[in-house]
Amino acid sequence: MGLPIIGITTYNDLNLQGFPSVILLRAYVSAILNAGGTPILIPSGLPEEAGNAIFNKLDGILFTGGGDISLDHFSGIDHPSITNVDNDRDLLELSLAHAAIHNNKPFMGICRGLQLLNVVLGGTLYTHIAAQKKDPIKHDYYPDIPRDFLAHTVRIIPKSKLSKIIGSDEIEVNSLHHQGLKDLADDLQPCAFAPDGLVEAVELPGHKFGIAVQWHPEWLTEQNSMCQLFLAFIQAASN
Repeated sequence: MGLPIIGITTYNDLNLQGFPSVILLRAYVSAILNAGGTPILIPSGLPEEAGNAIFNKLDGILFTGGGDISLDHFSGIDHPSITNVDNDRDLLELSLAHAAIHNNKPFMGICRGLQLLNVVLGGTLYTHIAAQKKDPIKHDYYPDIPRDFLAHTVRIIPKSKLSKIIGSDEIEVNSLHHQGLKDLADDLQPCAFAPDGLVEAVELPGHKFGIAVQWHPEWLTEQNSMCQLFLAFIQAASN
C-alpha cells in the first residue's frame, strides 16, 4: 500500500482577525510526515455521516492535545481552571475513539488524547492535578516555558509495548498539562508513570496499535525514542 493516511484531530478557535478557524500546531503534522504518514486534518462539528466517511478512509488516527474535556462525559470535580472546553470536539473525538477501539484501527493519543481514551472507556480525570492529587509534582510547564523543556522523568514498565518501542525503561519528557488520569478504565493497561505516580502512558491490550502518552512527543523528535514511537504508529497503520 502507499503512505498510510493518518487523521489528526484539530480544535476550533479564532484567527488573528477574529474569524472562526480550524487550528492545529504544525508539530503534529511534521511528526507524522517525518515518520512516513500522510496527515489529514479532521475538523470537529462534522455531521455523523461525514465523520463516518472520513473514519472509513483512514489507516490510523492521532488524537492531539488541547482544551479540557467537558464534565458531561465523565465524573469529575468542577474546577475554575477548566478551560477551552469544545463540545463539538468532544463529541467527534469520543465517537472516533470508540470506532477506532472497536474496529481495531491503529491510534495514538497525546496529552488530551490520553485523557480522552480513558474517558471513552469509562475512566475519570483529575480536573486539576495540583488541587486534587496527593503530593503531586509540577505538571503544568506552560505557557511561558519552551515546549521541548524536559520537566521530569517517566518510568516505563519493562517489557511493555511502549518500552519495546522506545528502547528504554526511563525517559525524560516535557509536561504541558494540568489534568491527568485519576481512575483508570478497566480495559486499559498503564505502562508509564511520573515520579508522583501519575499515569503517563497506557496501552490497549490486544489492539493492533492503541497507545497514548501524557507528554508531547511531537516536540521531542530530536530524541530517537520519540521518533521510534511515531514510526511504530505509522508502521502499524501501514499493515
